[in-house]
Amino acid sequence: MVPSGTDETICRIVTAYSSMLLRLASTRLTSTADAEDAVQEVFLKLLSTPISFRDAEHEKAWLIRATLHRACDIRRRTERTCIPLEEALQVAAPETDTEVLSAVRSLPEKYSTVLHLHYYEGYSIKEIGTLLGLPAATVGTRLARGRKRLREMLKEEC
Repeated sequence: MVPSGTDETICRIVTAYSSMLLRLASTRLTSTADAEDAVQEVFLKLLSTPISFRDAEHEKAWLIRATLHRACDIRRRTERTCIPLEEALQVAAPETDTEVLSAVRSLPEKYSTVLHLHYYEGYSIKEIGTLLGLPAATVGTRLARGRKRLREMLKEEC
C-alpha cells in the first residue's frame, strides 16, 4: 500500500502525471484553463483525502478516472452557463489544436476517451479496459467505432 499524503509522494505524482492528466483533461474540455483546473482539483483531492494505492498502476488508474470525472463535471457546468458569442468562438477554436485532435474532441465522450488513451497516451486495449473498468471487447468496439466516425468527419471536412 502506497500512502498518498506525504510530500515526497505528492511531488512524485505531480511530476510524473501532470502533463498526461492535462492532455487527458484537454480532450474533454475546450479551455486550457478548465483543463488545468480539473487536474489541480484532482491533485487537491489527493492531498486532502487519505487514499492508499495498491501499486503504481492503481495510483495511475485512480488519477485518470478522477481527472476524467472532474473534467466531465466542469464541462457540464460550463455547458449550463451562458457566455458571450465572442468568447464562445475563441474557446471553440483554440489556435494550437490540430485538425485531428479537434475532431477527436468533438466525438462522443465514450469514443474520444478510448481514442485519446490509445493513440495519444499509448495504452493497449486491455490497459484501457482496466483503467476505465470496461471489458477489453467494449474498448475495442469503441475504438473501431470512434475511428470510423473520425474518418467520416475528416472526409467531410476535405
